[in-house]
Amino acid sequence: MGNVKEIPKAYNSKEVEKRVYDFWEKTGFFNPDKLPRRHKKPFSMVLPPPNVTGTLHIGHALTVTLEDIIMRYQRMLGKKTLWIPGTDHASIATETKFLKETNIRKSDYNTSEKRNRFIKLVNQFALKNQKVILKQLKSMGASLDWSRLRYTLDKERTNAVQESFIRMHPQKGKGIIYMGKGKVINWDPKGQTVVDDQEIEYEAGKGILYTFRYSKDFPIAISTTRPETKVGDTAVAVHPKDNRYKQYIGKRFNIEFVGEKLSIKIVGDPSVDPAFGTGALGVTPAHSIIDEGIASRHNLPSRQVINESARMAEYLNPIIANKKIDEAREIIVNHLKERGLLEKEEVINQNIPKAQRSGGIIEQLPKRHQFFISVNKKIPERNNKTLKELMREAVKSGKIKIIPKRFEKIYFNWIENIRDWSISRQIWYGHRLPVWYKPPAPAGDDLDYIVSKNKPTGDGWEQFTDTLDTWFSSSLWTFSTLGWPNKTKDLKIYHPTDVLETGYDILFFWVARMILMSTFLLGEVPFRTVYLHGLVRDEQRRKISKSLGNVIDPLVMIEKYGTDAFRFALIFGTTPGTDSVISKGRIRGMKNFANKIWNASRFVLMNTKDYNPRVKISLSTAQKKYLKSLGKIVKDATKLMDNFKFYYAAEKIYHYFWHTFCDKIIEESKPSFAKATAVTERQAAQYVLLEIFSTSLKLLHPFIPFITEEIYQALPTKGKRKSIMIEKWPK
Repeated sequence: MGNVKEIPKAYNSKEVEKRVYDFWEKTGFFNPDKLPRRHKKPFSMVLPPPNVTGTLHIGHALTVTLEDIIMRYQRMLGKKTLWIPGTDHASIATETKFLKETNIRKSDYNTSEKRNRFIKLVNQFALKNQKVILKQLKSMGASLDWSRLRYTLDKERTNAVQESFIRMHPQKGKGIIYMGKGKVINWDPKGQTVVDDQEIEYEAGKGILYTFRYSKDFPIAISTTRPETKVGDTAVAVHPKDNRYKQYIGKRFNIEFVGEKLSIKIVGDPSVDPAFGTGALGVTPAHSIIDEGIASRHNLPSRQVINESARMAEYLNPIIANKKIDEAREIIVNHLKERGLLEKEEVINQNIPKAQRSGGIIEQLPKRHQFFISVNKKIPERNNKTLKELMREAVKSGKIKIIPKRFEKIYFNWIENIRDWSISRQIWYGHRLPVWYKPPAPAGDDLDYIVSKNKPTGDGWEQFTDTLDTWFSSSLWTFSTLGWPNKTKDLKIYHPTDVLETGYDILFFWVARMILMSTFLLGEVPFRTVYLHGLVRDEQRRKISKSLGNVIDPLVMIEKYGTDAFRFALIFGTTPGTDSVISKGRIRGMKNFANKIWNASRFVLMNTKDYNPRVKISLSTAQKKYLKSLGKIVKDATKLMDNFKFYYAAEKIYHYFWHTFCDKIIEESKPSFAKATAVTERQAAQYVLLEIFSTSLKLLHPFIPFITEEIYQALPTKGKRKSIMIEKWPK
């Protein structure tokens, strides 16, 4: 770039940002192996991999900004910094978006050969999006080591995923992955796949609580919002101490309900809430994970009455067979009314479970040949601790620190209530299960299969078509990106990583599961500190969404105001774990700040062309006072940066630069540059200006890297360092 002594009158962010980023890439300083010798102690982070479904949104922009601030600060402290970039194949999201945007029908690809062709088309779509995302990351100023770019579906990560599955399965490893025998799962009829508990969003709505009896002579009334499932009931559960129903516990009633012959047993179970409805629960083991647990405790049979298309089973009474759920509900309610069995209808508020990606209403139903990770099985190789215990211990022991601390309580509460992780998905684009079997698969639970990366020897073996939950592959991210399962140099130096920075909304989706995988597979934590930021909201504190029309496109903001202004606006007021407000007005205000820095640099450079550091100077009382105030801001900013209070450090530096340096120090220095001023007085003023200005640039660099680099290159005091990136953080 050269040591330019003159800088243009106006700041052109677009021109500067392109030139500066090209310069950074040429220096190679994003790569820790190319940093100067003083950078010895390793410091590492992984970028939470954006989904290859499109462009980055404002939440991604906040993540990138915060992480780049951390990395640039640590690099200036002399750390051997590694920040690993990568993207996530996001199987459900990517396949869903591909089908929507291309109007391709998955059903047309109904052979193995056509399936492979379909997967290639989705992959082309994904990699095209990936190119756009990488370009956007660079436009944000991200100092990522591009030589270590990763993709969750690339060859090395695929090998890591397969190896993990094999090590966790009892045929080859420690045995915490198992095939569920007709376990009830969350089924998305719209997306036609299993989804995990964490992939469900609840939509508030109104529902009707129906209170009724199965028949005139049935002694107990039950309440439900879903009468259509009651043709699958095999029991009624009551609390064992509920005096209203004690006399019936253990009895069985054979009844006819909507043309179906049911055998209903009354069981006493402490999980039943006597205060809800009638205090009696119709147990539907095939369509409720909770009821499945009750059935297991009381050895009850299971009867599936809803299929994967969200229709009633075909073997049921013709009046409801094959009907859509809503139609069947209406028919059953009318049946109850006609026979005088409906005792009460009550409108209530309820949460409707929907698949996060497709928006389909979730059905809980049994599905065979699905794989799960057990969170309660003792692991001999980990001192007989369960995954739950390993995850809890990682944070409780202090090996992992969560910022803000209040999220530790939320984390522990989630662990206490976590169920076995369902990891099978009926999506084609993704990591195919390394599981082989000989068709036809039996209708029952028993299936002979082999877990292997490669096809077993012999004839007739076919690989499962199911893929693994995307969170399975991304939960290996801290170590798969470093070359695991191979014992690489990077893995030895940079793992555990130092910081994981991400939104609090994926604490359970991703953060907890990374702890799960790392403590199990490596016997160590994946990171030492978790920094959680909040959601970005508009001026009215509303969630930013297309439907509200309040979307702030990062690229549009960068084009209009510049990256530095956009980054600084994002960080202002962004306290960890708390939602922050962003507005175009704030971004505009930060562009004014960038212009202020630019104009200040022009004044400093114009008046220090003849600066001679060898001339002896004597500082005035006011100048000494200003240098002392500089020392205080350095000390305060450093302490705040060390404590992850980036928002507060940014505010302090901002106010110091604008109100102390520009409004006072520059103004008071102007008489020293008059023609008749003594050389020593002029040199003293130049020294103070350059000292404070260059130090301020270093303090500002992690936050607004482009403009600080551009001005740094023109400073007469730059010295031998090629970039402000590798300048020492001020002391």
